[in-house]
Amino acid sequence: MVALTPISRTPVSFYVPVVAAAGAFAGLLVGTAQGQSLLGLVGGAVALAIIALVITQLMDNEKASRWGLTLLMLVGGFMIGGLPGGVIGGLFGWFFGWFTFWLFEGRYRATVPPYLTPGQVLWHYGFRVICGAIFIFLITPILVVMPLSFNAEDFFTFTPEMLRFDPDGYSLKHYRDFFTSSDWQQALRNSILIAPMATLLSVSFGTLAAIGLSQPHVPFRRAIMAILISPMIVPLIISAAGMYFFYSRIGLQGTYLGVVLAHAALGIPFVIITVTATLVGFDTSLTRAAANMGANPVTTFFRVQMPLILPGVISGGLFAFITSFDEVVVVLFVGSAGQKTLPWQMFTGLREQISPTILAVATILVVISIALLTVVELLRRRSERLRGMSPG
Repeated sequence: MVALTPISRTPVSFYVPVVAAAGAFAGLLVGTAQGQSLLGLVGGAVALAIIALVITQLMDNEKASRWGLTLLMLVGGFMIGGLPGGVIGGLFGWFFGWFTFWLFEGRYRATVPPYLTPGQVLWHYGFRVICGAIFIFLITPILVVMPLSFNAEDFFTFTPEMLRFDPDGYSLKHYRDFFTSSDWQQALRNSILIAPMATLLSVSFGTLAAIGLSQPHVPFRRAIMAILISPMIVPLIISAAGMYFFYSRIGLQGTYLGVVLAHAALGIPFVIITVTATLVGFDTSLTRAAANMGANPVTTFFRVQMPLILPGVISGGLFAFITSFDEVVVVLFVGSAGQKTLPWQMFTGLREQISPTILAVATILVVISIALLTVVELLRRRSERLRGMSPG
């Protein structure tokens, strides 16, 4: 019995060059790691073009073709780069198997309107590829730092043991150094003392400013708003230099209060923006109804207005906290050795002594930032539900 060759739903002249282009990019990455960029570029394009033709035109089982390609590239990657190469090769094989049949079967058309022209379809997916490439470019330094923080050696590069996934190449020594070092712990205490107070001031002043600027009768609202959020726009080095000269004149330079006030000034714009966005959907008739029932302005604020804008207030506070906890430029100008914060200690470690403990601290800060931003996203969704902008 003769097996019938499947009929392509898209022409070979379309999907094979696209797969070849993707293969050229993957081959460039692999070839660069091996010191042969051009060979990887050409080899990846040719190999993936041939593979795309074989698995779509000569094989009649998509599932078997994809698993076979995954196994083939896994073995090839293992022969080139050991266990890490095998893992990467297997991932490449799985992706290119899916990608080839996604194009070959015309599934890319299933998620776009049928009336789009080929150029519009190309832009639809091209735009997403560009966004994904930018995201990978931004996230790659974080993905590199985190595994390096578990390096058993005092290096800022991956050791051969780490690349082989050898347990002896990994250690928690840098985290242990962070929690046992007096310098790092003092810096951590300073950050914990400064950031919450700066956040409290930012939330208090920023919330009041946002509520005041949301009133239509306030004159020069746009100009005042521009002034209040200027610390977010003006280059940080300029703000830091201005704060240094101003605080040195009034005796706050090099003091705990000076650093707290400086960080509060940096956090206020985030609170104003988030609270102002929350107030856009606020029903002002609620405050008028509370006033008609005899409630004074303070009671109206805490019993009526604050519960509804609380997600925006907390979100702004979290942004202000992250800004204060991660800031280093202003504290270098305004603070003294007694206010050396965690980012300042990291900067000192990079400039004066190369300490791999910085990698562990950076990983801890990344985890804290991710946790706080997750809370911000949950609060944003809750705020939208409270305002009826999204289903419960």
